[in-house]
Amino acid sequence: MIDSPYAWRRLAVSVTLSTLGGIGMWALAVAMPAVQGDLGVSRADISFAYSMNMIGFFLGGVIVGRLVDRHGIVVASVVSALGLGAGFGLASATGSLAMFAVAQTLIGFSAAATFAPLIADISHWFEKRRGVAVAIAASGNYIAGALWPPIVELTIHHFGWRTTYLSAGVLCVAVMIPLAFTLRRRAPDHAAGGAIAVARRSLASLGLSPNGLQALLILAGLSCCVAMSMPQVHIVAYCADRGFGVAAGAEMLSLMLGFGIVSRIGSGWLADRVGGAMTLLLGSTLQAVALLFYLMADSVVSLYIVSALFGLFQGGIVPSYAIIVREYFPPREAASRVGLTVSSTVLGMALGGWMGGKLFDITGSYQGAFINGIGWNVLNAAIAWWLLSRQMRRPPAIA
Repeated sequence: MIDSPYAWRRLAVSVTLSTLGGIGMWALAVAMPAVQGDLGVSRADISFAYSMNMIGFFLGGVIVGRLVDRHGIVVASVVSALGLGAGFGLASATGSLAMFAVAQTLIGFSAAATFAPLIADISHWFEKRRGVAVAIAASGNYIAGALWPPIVELTIHHFGWRTTYLSAGVLCVAVMIPLAFTLRRRAPDHAAGGAIAVARRSLASLGLSPNGLQALLILAGLSCCVAMSMPQVHIVAYCADRGFGVAAGAEMLSLMLGFGIVSRIGSGWLADRVGGAMTLLLGSTLQAVALLFYLMADSVVSLYIVSALFGLFQGGIVPSYAIIVREYFPPREAASRVGLTVSSTVLGMALGGWMGGKLFDITGSYQGAFINGIGWNVLNAAIAWWLLSRQMRRPPAIA
């Protein structure tokens, strides 16, 4: 069944689930100005609510990853749909920042099952094209980012953010649960192949224990997404502050994530040829370049161009972590290890999103937030370079 037509059909369903569940990550990025005004809170306060969404996503990725390793993806996907319905419903009914933040935590936790666990699950069904398959699965999140912001912005404009949130919850429950049951077939048994893969990719060549490598990947994921969060979380508010309008910011977010899809698929093709660490280093370096361009952009046209470049440059970073995990850890640990690593990127989004809002409140502009992101990006690139340099001493073969 590996690399079979069924595997590709399963990948299509996984991408669809990820696209639907991804609304849980992107809705608040667009709704932020409306919710902030309705609740009467500061930019830092509403950024904190976004951070709680990301923290929930992190916890969900870790916990749900373990659940998938033990019980498969179906249970996790059904729980995700029900949680998204409850979270969006609660958020639409609340009038306080505290309860809104609680609802965002539940939304983030539930959306997690549609990202890292699906990526880990699909990695079991491919070998020759694993990099491409993982990248396509990870693109569901970016398809959601390209699809939902304009829809959410338009719906908020006509019906308000509360109706928009309630509608999102109903959609997730109605569509995701039937899709989840199409993934009932269990993954192929890779036990022997996993043992060989671990032997080939001995962590001794890196000078790290399994948990040591896991910790390093978590730090890398955290740092890259503190940097990534500045445009992705604050671009709508940034455009509103500059007088370009909320709609322009939503379009830039959609453009950014649309080009991110191209980047992710291209990075998967690259990872199949040069490995995860090299792909990570290239993506990290290009992301830093794009952040520098944001500091120089001074018009709405230049912001559209830089947003497209940012999406094109950084989309391959997160899938690279899943490839590295599958290069060095046994398949039976895939969902747990990928969940920890990829979910740390969401924790980085949470920290970076809050930092961006706080720096704005302190300085009155986003320039300091962009500089902060570049600093974290340098840390990520340094980790990628260290992994690659250690790996090149004893080049591993793809499992």
